[in-house]
Amino acid sequence: MREILIDTAAADLFQPVWSSRILDEWRRAAIRQGLEAGAEIALLQSRFPQALAEPGGRMFGLDLPDPADLHVVETALAAGAKVIVTANLRDFPRGTLGAVGLRAIHPDEYLRDLYLRAPEPVSAAVEATEVRARAAGGQMGRKELMRRARLPRLAKAMARLDGAGDAAPLSQDSPIVPPRGQN
Repeated sequence: MREILIDTAAADLFQPVWSSRILDEWRRAAIRQGLEAGAEIALLQSRFPQALAEPGGRMFGLDLPDPADLHVVETALAAGAKVIVTANLRDFPRGTLGAVGLRAIHPDEYLRDLYLRAPEPVSAAVEATEVRARAAGGQMGRKELMRRARLPRLAKAMARLDGAGDAAPLSQDSPIVPPRGQN
């Protein structure tokens, strides 16, 4: 999932945003799973140097289910983002985020929406992920890859619209905060 998101960002479909703390959380989550994220984080920082945003201060009075996630909202606001892309929607309630001009969206829904507006670069991102998976020894088809990436909406949209003409022009939304700890 993360690779597809990053490749769509590289295609200028959106501007990714993260903070040092978000990257540190990703690193710790990877370690808990027995993985190493340091090299991938360094590559992302090199590829998207403009993505780093640091919150200016603490927001008080914002009631999130997990107060430890407040820094994600602060980072999004510091960057001028309108959307937080996360699979953890429970911790970013619609009403709470709406009060500060943000909304949370699941990566599957976000990628599906990008695909419906700009199918070629999203398809290219999925294909590039398939190529990397095969090169790493992952002999699976697109359906299995999309299932493992937890992207069923995107998979259905691609199956329905694959090769079905032109897409609507892509609007230039504000930057987003990419999902944390997602592959």
